[in-house]
Amino acid sequence: MRILGIDPGLATIGFGVVEKVNYNFEAVDYGIISTPKEDIFPERLLKIYHSVDALITKFKPDAIAIEELFFMKNITTGIPVSHARGVILLACYQRMKNIYEYTPMQIKLALTGTGSADKHQMQYMTKSILNLKDIPRPDDAADALAVAICHGQTNQVLVDNLIK
Repeated sequence: MRILGIDPGLATIGFGVVEKVNYNFEAVDYGIISTPKEDIFPERLLKIYHSVDALITKFKPDAIAIEELFFMKNITTGIPVSHARGVILLACYQRMKNIYEYTPMQIKLALTGTGSADKHQMQYMTKSILNLKDIPRPDDAADALAVAICHGQTNQVLVDNLIK
């Protein structure tokens, strides 16, 4: 199963593509989509839309996993990110219907066994699960890989529970 994980943002959107065979994960590719702050807002959203569409075309995922937004303090700064996330969802939904959303806590729990894991624990587990030499960089790409792994872990748990 090929999974595209997305860490939404406006200036930086992380993406990670993993291949899952049985219980093993392999990183296919990862990176970021960037939008220059000098561009007007609609142009940035259009670039996000076309970039996500291109990722789906290139990698042909079986499923797409997207991190849900979590606003701790300032919701005002989260509004533009919410717009970007909406464009990401639109681009994904137009191409395929297998879209799954996970909260930060669900992602942490799937990778580390605790919903309160810190960023370093998450990065270490992402590197370990994917058998990578180094922690994936930038952080947004590592987060997107974690989202994809979360879906693979959660999906497998659901399948295992149905078999029992």
